[in-house]
Amino acid sequence: MTLLEPGEHGERHQVAPRARGEGDRPDGGMSLLDCCSSAQMSGEKREHLYKILVIGELGTGKTSIIKRYVHQFFSQHYRATIGVDFALKVLNWDPATIIRLQLWDIAGQERFGNMTRVYYKEAVGAFIVFDVTRASTFDAVVKWKQDLDSKVQMADGSPIPCVLLANKCDQQKEGLVNNPPKMDEYCKEKGFTGWFETSAKENVNIEEAARALVSKILLNDKLLHGNDTKDPTKIALDPNGKANGEPPNGKSCAC
Repeated sequence: MTLLEPGEHGERHQVAPRARGEGDRPDGGMSLLDCCSSAQMSGEKREHLYKILVIGELGTGKTSIIKRYVHQFFSQHYRATIGVDFALKVLNWDPATIIRLQLWDIAGQERFGNMTRVYYKEAVGAFIVFDVTRASTFDAVVKWKQDLDSKVQMADGSPIPCVLLANKCDQQKEGLVNNPPKMDEYCKEKGFTGWFETSAKENVNIEEAARALVSKILLNDKLLHGNDTKDPTKIALDPNGKANGEPPNGKSCAC
């Protein structure tokens, strides 16, 4: 598969449950910034911002995958994520499209808490990660998928695209992952967009997996909105970078 073009590296932040602040929605959910897409028609550029979840059991390598993808960095030192972290990846998808991925790194123990519904809200895609050296983490995949599907859906009520990552493939593998045809059947049965063997350490298939997920998200976007520039989640800008119809001294959306 074609590798993703290099993107800008985003900063990584620690995010903890917090009081409502500027930009939050009144209902306690996340702001429009988490999910909006903007279209910049001048210069034939279109921009999208997509919220992507990265979930799975503790110690499966979720944080390492994100660090490798965003920062081209890998560390052997393990530090468990507490709550949720996020990172930004910017992709020059094609000459006419820029995609910003907001990657949400959800702590492995969060499936047993009450915050996942808040964390999942307005996501448009997800990775579920398991560790090929620990079959128990694969056994938990179906529970993560069920949790995801029950808490976030597309506008038509169908599940959001989800790619399964069989991580640490540079090590000895256990279980079903040793049988690719069976893995194909499993993913089809459970409603995954696809699956990839990955290694954050050796940088194997991470960009390919991301490209597969983004391609599916873009396809869903096209099917849902087509090329309708009046779609409320897209904003047409004039050559000065202002939203069409905006007063000269007005403020445009920062999406």
